[in-house]
Amino acid sequence: MNAGEPRSSAGMRRATGRDRAEWFEVLDQWGARGRPYREIADWLVAEHQLSKWWAQKLIVEYEEARGLRDPGIRRDGTFEVGASKTVAVPAERLLAAFVDARVRARWLPGVTVSGSQPSEALRFDWKDGASRVVVDFASSGKGKSQVSVQHQRLRNAKAAAEMKAFWRERLSALKALLEESAGTDR
Repeated sequence: MNAGEPRSSAGMRRATGRDRAEWFEVLDQWGARGRPYREIADWLVAEHQLSKWWAQKLIVEYEEARGLRDPGIRRDGTFEVGASKTVAVPAERLLAAFVDARVRARWLPGVTVSGSQPSEALRFDWKDGASRVVVDFASSGKGKSQVSVQHQRLRNAKAAAEMKAFWRERLSALKALLEESAGTDR
């Protein structure tokens, strides 16, 4: 990481070969401003061999930085927020904490997870009936895993900010619950 380079930019450099500022310059020179999202994504994947995930992340950050998109807003006018947490338990245990109603009630009370086939990801409608939650699980080393929550179709920036804070707090509660119980399992 270069001195003064933000951590997230350093991660982008490691994964893509360029930091955020360098990518923004490439996109500006190519004329990305005003081009459709799909065209930019296809160009980044084909011409620069970025994964679809990195292309999406880069486009969103570029459009936000250039004032072309409000932070968290989707092209359809709704908002989306995310939160993630690394927990010192296997991914299967994280998944079970969402699927098992008794465990879920201890860290996410009042929420029903339905309409999803448990696997490496969950998708369920949120209790407001209008928004949706997508949860991904991934192993991140021996006995550690990561849970990532994306709350989609939020109606406005205020709801997005509230749900971002909510998910950060709830994932911290999940981490504390699972790591505490993992310590007593030993």
